[in-house]
Amino acid sequence: MNLVTRCPACGTAFRVQRDQLAAHFGTVRCGKCGSVFNGVAALVEEGTERLSIEPSPQLGLFDPSRRPAQAGAASDNASMPEFMAPIEPARRRAWLWGLAAFLAAAVLAAQAAYRYRAEIAAFAPDARAPLDAACRWLQCAVLLPRRADLMSIESSDLQADPRREGLIVLQAVIRNRSRLAQEYPALELTLTDEGGRPVLRRVLLPADYVEAARSRQGIAAGGEAALRVYLDASRARVTSYRLYLFYPA
Repeated sequence: MNLVTRCPACGTAFRVQRDQLAAHFGTVRCGKCGSVFNGVAALVEEGTERLSIEPSPQLGLFDPSRRPAQAGAASDNASMPEFMAPIEPARRRAWLWGLAAFLAAAVLAAQAAYRYRAEIAAFAPDARAPLDAACRWLQCAVLLPRRADLMSIESSDLQADPRREGLIVLQAVIRNRSRLAQEYPALELTLTDEGGRPVLRRVLLPADYVEAARSRQGIAAGGEAALRVYLDASRARVTSYRLYLFYPA
């Protein structure tokens, strides 16, 4: 016995058979608008209302002789109209999404390796060689870590040099509180007058207060570095100073 099911999206009615609905658990696709719906739930009684059963191109596919044969198609689907065909998984789209997700993860990993290359090289010394090779291609360098929040000035002192007039001596101890060796920081020294107004400001780079060989090794994890710097203050009336450390951007 033929049954009538109606697409809830466009209202088109189709004649179907019970075995056709049972073969795919009632799942059908409308041959007119392409909507997927449950053909069993959408069954209507032809006698209860006036139905306009339109001849859709897909209805002609009920006749197996009018449907082109497809290689590898299952025999139970050979006479199945297109609107009742089972929904195929979007394998190609899933493969493309998987590839896109993999590429995005690879880009994020590369960005993280570039951003934290110093920390990676410090934690895993074996990774320094490939990081150096990559940086030669990217025109960058694998330096020591630079965490100013884990560096501190433990003590500092500014005194006039008793042997040379006009010179002052800055002495300070820098402590590395990180678990990794860190690069020597830059120091900003500001000399002030009696009113606290700055009269001289100077930025001291590592090359100004440490030898090149020691600078390349950095300050050891949990270690300290003492420095002594001589400055000419003969043209300024200095009574106090401020000292900060930082890493240049």
